Amino acid sequence: QVQLVESGGTSVQARGSLRLSCVTTGVTFSDNCVGWFRQVPGKDREGVARISTGNSTWYEDPVKGRFTISLDNAKNTVYLQMNSLKPDDTAMYYCAADINPYAGLWYNCGSGKGDFGYWGQGTQVTVSS
Repeated sequence: QVQLVESGGTSVQARGSLRLSCVTTGVTFSDNCVGWFRQVPGKDREGVARISTGNSTWYEDPVKGRFTISLDNAKNTVYLQMNSLKPDDTAMYYCAADINPYAGLWYNCGSGKGDFGYWGQGTQVTVSS
């Protein structure tokens, strides 16, 4: 059974830092794809970052240079280190997993077109100006 549980969200000031955690079960990081997404009420959910086979990582433009996705295999945990936070980063943050065959390959995970069928419950991040 696949399960993902996020934590670490809170209220922070702009230019501050925060680390989100996603504890997983049933996810093989070398083969699968795990992504962080965020959503603001009234707007579409958007991708933030992804990590896949060989610890390859990809980031969407708004967070490049500020956010870092990483994993700890021993703890089965994916992290999202967020630095230089901006008010526009305020959102509910979710982690999700694609465990389909070939999910971790660049043309799936790297393209962001994977089938993320498993989702956590989300953790709220609020950045004040």
